Amino acid sequence: MKVVIAAAGTAGHINPGIAIANKIKKEEPDSKIIFIGTTRGLENDLVPRAGYELKTINAYGITRELKIKNIKRFLATMKSKKEAKIILEEFKPDIVIGMGGYICMPTISVANRLGIPTILHESNAFPGIATKLLSKSVKSVLIGFEEARARLKNAKRVVLTGNPIKIDKIKVDLSIIRKEYNMINPYPIILVFGGSQGAKKINDVLIDIISKKLNEKYNIIWATGASAYDNVKEEINSNGLNINNIDKVKVLPYIYNMEELMNACDMLVCRSGSMTIAEIAKIGKPAIFIPFPFATENHQEYNAKVLEEKGAAKIILDKELTSEKLNDLINDIIKDENKLIEMSKNARKGLYT
Repeated sequence: MKVVIAAAGTAGHINPGIAIANKIKKEEPDSKIIFIGTTRGLENDLVPRAGYELKTINAYGITRELKIKNIKRFLATMKSKKEAKIILEEFKPDIVIGMGGYICMPTISVANRLGIPTILHESNAFPGIATKLLSKSVKSVLIGFEEARARLKNAKRVVLTGNPIKIDKIKVDLSIIRKEYNMINPYPIILVFGGSQGAKKINDVLIDIISKKLNEKYNIIWATGASAYDNVKEEINSNGLNINNIDKVKVLPYIYNMEELMNACDMLVCRSGSMTIAEIAKIGKPAIFIPFPFATENHQEYNAKVLEEKGAAKIILDKELTSEKLNDLINDIIKDENKLIEMSKNARKGLYT
């Protein structure tokens, strides 16, 4: 089987595409799979790292504002259909799978015109614009949350599949993790990240927590986002700390061993992208979500509420986030071991029960 997967921009689109590709290769080892993305997003790192070929087109995300920049991006995306057509005609796929986002508009529309079977996967509880627009022209829309079904009224067929993830519940040697990451016993480990691109608001709050040494009762493993790491390092060092040697704190640009660290931690503090929600449910971990406030249709807050309503998570809105508020909530949860256990159980019940 020959498969094209359209996935670009953030890990939330790319990693589920890689998970699907891995599953196809496991079931049919002779399958040939390529990805279509852009030259700008994380696909340029994550797709080759996973062992797949990446073809690129000049597509862009477009906001609803009438600006010259938007018009130029729209025109470039329309032109990228020709680039997608060349790739599809040369590769001759049996199916094209779109993972949501702007890359799907030119790729899926061209595949439909060429008569190639197409499906979409929508990982969020609130479907994005591209998924809504394309839903009536593809054979099926696969959804990660049941809550998305009611928002895809024009789709020919909607199937609840859950979100394909690469992370599973595994055993880890905590003694090795604690030694490698400068964690101190018996304090719990809080894993903090702001998505694949990082999050300035979360980073600023973590700098404050660490500089004021508020994390007296817990360890922190914190990924700043690769592009933000140098600025964070400068800020931390300006407060008289050495970023590479802080008690109970490990600061990283990016986490490549996410499966290991998610299983090792006691709780997560993070954005609420769809894949993060699915991974937390899979391994069963308590979480504090800080939804990205500018996500399309505010979908991250909808995602977070799925686990909050199950008693597995708490939410702090980005506009309400302060170091004191986050620190107080972390301490409130970790002081009660029974609460941690109960939240973990609630997360493991899954997203669809």
